[in-house]
Amino acid sequence: MRMEQDFAAARPAAQHCAELLGHAGARAARPEERAALVASWRRDLARLLADELSALLAGDRLSVAVGAPEPITGAEVLARIGPVAANCLLRCGAGGERVLLSCDLATAVALTERSFGGAGRPASPAPEALPRSAALLVEEAAAIIAGALARASLGDCPPPEAAAAATGAVMVRSESAARLRPFDPNGACLGISFTITNQEGCSWPLLLACDAAAFARLLPGSRSLARPAARRRQAAVLGEPFASIPLPLSVVLVELDLPLARLEALAPGDCLPLALGRQVPLRLGEMVLGVGEVGTSAERMAISLTRMATPGAPPPPAASGPPPFAPPPAPPASTPGPDAAPLSLADEGLA
Repeated sequence: MRMEQDFAAARPAAQHCAELLGHAGARAARPEERAALVASWRRDLARLLADELSALLAGDRLSVAVGAPEPITGAEVLARIGPVAANCLLRCGAGGERVLLSCDLATAVALTERSFGGAGRPASPAPEALPRSAALLVEEAAAIIAGALARASLGDCPPPEAAAAATGAVMVRSESAARLRPFDPNGACLGISFTITNQEGCSWPLLLACDAAAFARLLPGSRSLARPAARRRQAAVLGEPFASIPLPLSVVLVELDLPLARLEALAPGDCLPLALGRQVPLRLGEMVLGVGEVGTSAERMAISLTRMATPGAPPPPAASGPPPFAPPPAPPASTPGPDAAPLSLADEGLA
């Protein structure tokens, strides 16, 4: 029995449109759809930045306003930033989208001051170079912003695998934006200004800039994000970047008091007697961290800590010696020897 049959199509096969098939990238987003995506991205980015930068800025309750993307060329971005600024080149998402983050030096120093509990108001005139502490804080803030940019690209309801995929990192930092070469100077770019404000009324303006094509891939719906998400890092005094800042410590071996007249009479060759106490303080500025005993270690002078200072407790007294400059005793009166003749009033011319 033959089972093979030749069949002829009764009508042409259906050809479904791209909208029904859901092909990614089958058509460009309409202007109104793109406007809605950009508006959603701005809201999500502002919310993420307000939440995640709070821990870095003394726990402030922040509000962040993200401006609309402004079409601009790469050369115009570099001209707007100027020759010297706090610049970081960010990498966002698995696609490695490059985004330039920039702020002026006065804003960077003000953010650093606020992170340590200060007022955080930009000083005038602006510093000529970025202090090390400000450079470290800029990198920490840039890492947070890079992560927020990646997560904002996921939209409101990302799938679980995408929600665990948003990453961002700081590639390099420089005070010269042109040296970073973030994009083609003649290419089409987008500049996005955003302002961070706290409840005390301090405002810190920053600028994001990237290639126009890279920005399109960072909008919600992009599939360029596919790496595991980095856990949010809480800024802490004992964590990076502050843990790497060197702090000068001093060990006070002895303290002594001198009268003003003796201090004025000091000259090379004078000898000042010192008496070391059993316990000497270890200080950071005016704050006593602990006390210890002076000795040697590996043929070098060292201090062995015996007790750490308790917060709120009075500082231990510094080592002090006896008053080394008491007036010398008066010489004893001379007594006549046995052969000395007694003096009379006539001898003294007093008779």
